[in-house]
Amino acid sequence: MKTNVNSYILIFSISVTGFLAKAQQASSNNFSLQQAIDYSLKNSPNYLNADLDLQNADYKRKEITGLGLPQINGSIDLKDYLAIPTSLLPGQFFGAPAGTYIPVKFGTKYNATAGFDASQLLFSSDYIVGLKAAKEFINLSKINVQRSKVDLASAVSKAYYNVLVNRERIKLLDINIVRLQKLYNDTKALNQQGFVEQIDVERLEVQLNNLKTEKEKTDRLIGLSENLLKFQMGYKIADAISLTDSLSFNNKEVSSLNAGKIDVSKRSDYQLLQSQQSLNKLDVKRQKMGYLPTLVAYGAFQYNAQRQEFDFFDGKKDWFNVALLGFKLNVSVFDGLQRNYRVQQAKIAVLKGENTLKNVEMAAELEANVADISYTNAYASLQTQKRNMLLAQHVFDVAQKKFTEGVGSNLEITTAESSLKEAQTNYYNSVYDMLVAEIDYKKATGTLIK
Repeated sequence: MKTNVNSYILIFSISVTGFLAKAQQASSNNFSLQQAIDYSLKNSPNYLNADLDLQNADYKRKEITGLGLPQINGSIDLKDYLAIPTSLLPGQFFGAPAGTYIPVKFGTKYNATAGFDASQLLFSSDYIVGLKAAKEFINLSKINVQRSKVDLASAVSKAYYNVLVNRERIKLLDINIVRLQKLYNDTKALNQQGFVEQIDVERLEVQLNNLKTEKEKTDRLIGLSENLLKFQMGYKIADAISLTDSLSFNNKEVSSLNAGKIDVSKRSDYQLLQSQQSLNKLDVKRQKMGYLPTLVAYGAFQYNAQRQEFDFFDGKKDWFNVALLGFKLNVSVFDGLQRNYRVQQAKIAVLKGENTLKNVEMAAELEANVADISYTNAYASLQTQKRNMLLAQHVFDVAQKKFTEGVGSNLEITTAESSLKEAQTNYYNSVYDMLVAEIDYKKATGTLIK
């Protein structure tokens, strides 16, 4: 009995665990817009690469810092002279006639040298400026990460809204199909009773077929828009995804988006140019400081031995040591004015950078104003299209009522239905245009990401 109870407990535990796992998996497929953006920041390959570039910049800074630390190297050199080098000595040293030379071999067959050398950079203008440039390069990489974040948030938001708009279109198409299908069935029944002509039935059938075809196309567009969203998020295309946000609009004042004078310093592209300009100025400083000398301290300590036999590990035989300490000062005396011309080129790069910054400032204001006007126009169009959709719905309802009461024509109904479908399409196009315009405005003013 106890064994059966334990078995039941085990089965129950496994079932509960499986249920919780499935529930957790299901909830992981649900995304609000903010959750979709957050997910993309952890999984989008392009954004991850920008983050890796930042890490790489930090390692580059540490590499440059390492140039100012002591550089120590060890070495072991073993030589086996298959033929001992020959030297020529003057013949008169050995009583031979002047002008003659006698070949003599010096040295031993085996030679070994072991030791280490060290150097320390004491002063270098390139190193001093390089440290500052490395720090600025990290700042540039951070700004690039922020720019990638803004671009990704913009792309994900637009793809997310595109899915929502298409889903709303599907809902309206389903309602229209159900309504038109009922009207078609009623008209067909009236035709069989001789109250309406066959052409009235055929007109409605054409309208119904067109609606069904449009629904099929929109279904495929939803699949495509979902895949685009998954791609932007770095989400697996084959996995299902559920969007929890819905399309909702508040009657806010459009004037709240008035661009006016924007703070261009909030834009990541402007910040990138500022950082690049700082690097340009550092380059001018580096070229000018290049006239300063470079001072390096160095030293070496070695042991060497010569043997006729390979017995370097014989502790009874001597090794001879060599030690040295030195300083090296490099001073550029004359380089053909090359450095002077490099300084002038660096100064020109700074001037060009200033012009580029001014151009970006003007372009940013223009872009913000364009985005502001686009949003205002899209908002106004949305209100108009919403009104038109309500009117078209009213016209269709009146036409349908008149037709069922026998005082309206079938042609009037099909015309009203076409107008209603067109008004609905225009409305959701305006919805998407307004959402995109708002995203573009926030991106242009540097307020899309806090």
